[in-house]
Amino acid sequence: MVGGLMTGLLATPFKLQLGPLMNGIVNNQVFTPGPAFNFPGTKEFLAKYQAQAPAQGLDPLGFAFAPFAYATGEVLAQAVEGAQTLDQDKLAKYMHAHGFHTIVGDIAFNDDGEWLKPRQVFTQFQNIKANDVDQFRDGSHEPILWPPEMKSGTIIYPFTAARK
Repeated sequence: MVGGLMTGLLATPFKLQLGPLMNGIVNNQVFTPGPAFNFPGTKEFLAKYQAQAPAQGLDPLGFAFAPFAYATGEVLAQAVEGAQTLDQDKLAKYMHAHGFHTIVGDIAFNDDGEWLKPRQVFTQFQNIKANDVDQFRDGSHEPILWPPEMKSGTIIYPFTAARK
């Protein structure tokens, strides 16, 4: 198997540059388009982002970072409203004791500030064609392999079989 945590492959411009060279690579993701990540507000946010991003020279799809940037604001707004303060210590205490509804799903934090329930997924690039941004819009060319409850496709192996 070829892959792992390949951070650069989260960004659409790199996907477009590498195209079919990515076929067969397994990657770690925190957000990918498709049914497992269809939370309230996600599609609307991405539609608005994707309409503006190209003209501003940003990632045309924005799956890797934009939803989490927005969700960070949602968490902070909900914490400020819930704790009724801007005091950082009180906000942190509130954030550790409450869950939050965001466009990337429900988020809750443990005592260390990490997600109470991590949502890392492993995907595989499959049947990628050169310079086609639309193939990355729905997750069909980068199905989730793991965890089983979010699985949307099956691994192609051995690696050489995925490269055909």
